[in-house]
Amino acid sequence: MAARSSFLFTSESVSEGHPDKVADRISDTVVDAFLSKDPEARVACETLVTTQRIVLAGEVRATQPGNTREQNEAFTQSIIDSLEPLVRAAVKDIGYEQDGFHWETAEYACHLHAQSADIAVGVDSTNEKDEGAGDQGIMFGYASNETPELMPATLQYSHNILKRLADVRHAGGSQLEPDAKSQVTIEYEDGKPKRAASIVLSTQHAKGLSSEQVAEIVKPYILEVLPEGFTDENTVWHINPTGIFEIGGPDGDAGVTGRKIIVDTYGGAAPHGGGAFSGKDPTKVDRSAAYACRYLAKNVVAAGLADRCTIQISYAIGVAKPQSIHVDLHGTGKISETLLEEKLLGLIGGATPRAIRSHLGLNKPIYARTAAYGHFGREPDADGGFSWEKTDLVEQLKALA
Repeated sequence: MAARSSFLFTSESVSEGHPDKVADRISDTVVDAFLSKDPEARVACETLVTTQRIVLAGEVRATQPGNTREQNEAFTQSIIDSLEPLVRAAVKDIGYEQDGFHWETAEYACHLHAQSADIAVGVDSTNEKDEGAGDQGIMFGYASNETPELMPATLQYSHNILKRLADVRHAGGSQLEPDAKSQVTIEYEDGKPKRAASIVLSTQHAKGLSSEQVAEIVKPYILEVLPEGFTDENTVWHINPTGIFEIGGPDGDAGVTGRKIIVDTYGGAAPHGGGAFSGKDPTKVDRSAAYACRYLAKNVVAAGLADRCTIQISYAIGVAKPQSIHVDLHGTGKISETLLEEKLLGLIGGATPRAIRSHLGLNKPIYARTAAYGHFGREPDADGGFSWEKTDLVEQLKALA
């Protein structure tokens, strides 16, 4: 059956102040803290935030060359002991200074402990074997040429709306508060985005504002980030449709790390392997291999070899070599999918966990910035952040074709 060419599709995004995103930001702050002290650190950090409480739990390990086991345990504990001010600074940066959740006065509890020795044995490299994957699983990457970022338009515009409103809030005087959600429904014609069928925005706000007043504040900024003419007289708008949204963030709803995986990736336009990203060091293939899949898919589309590309890679725990690769060009390809399956992994050293980290430079404290507005569709940073968004394989891929 041929793919439909005209349809409606919707994606949502959530702001940095959404409780789940607050949890993601804290967990990735922990990852950065460990990687800044030990580039080979192991981190699996989960965070819970609720009314005036921040709770950390999970497994960590940091080492230094020449240290004894006892010295490494003390080194790891010293990093754990340094986390509280970093966590509070992250919450302050988001903008929470509310009675129900305040960066300075929220109760803080840390239950991080040493990584399981059984996991470490399977993952660590030895003289006999390369470093294995930190878990079994399937990872997906996706790219589409419907936006300059090579991302699904529904998700990219949802992100852009919230990022713009966050910038306005941080500049001061807007009466907007940190917690917000957006949703964009787009009408596609001949497979391409045509117009916004509906736009939904719910944003926390200062006391006393009506939905109409909030709409007056936010609509100009929403229109600013959408393509010109993308909305029309038939576009349906829902701004704070439930009315008052004064109590928000962790005070309004508890947040937990890893609950916004579709927001983090492709807004439902592509499959997801199920693993979350935030709070995990890059030996965890849930994170690093998903980044590698996006990197490969984006380069395929950037090279003009397809309008859309989905890539799946699978792993077994403790095994370095990927178990499989699958490429789907959705009927838009100008190159054989089989050829790509044969060649792509070789472009990144075989896509072993170590090769991915080396190729993309992932053993750096670059993860707190990924926690809101998507892990994909971002500009690569000079310090190595969002390295998986580079399109430096384009010429090699063109040569394949």
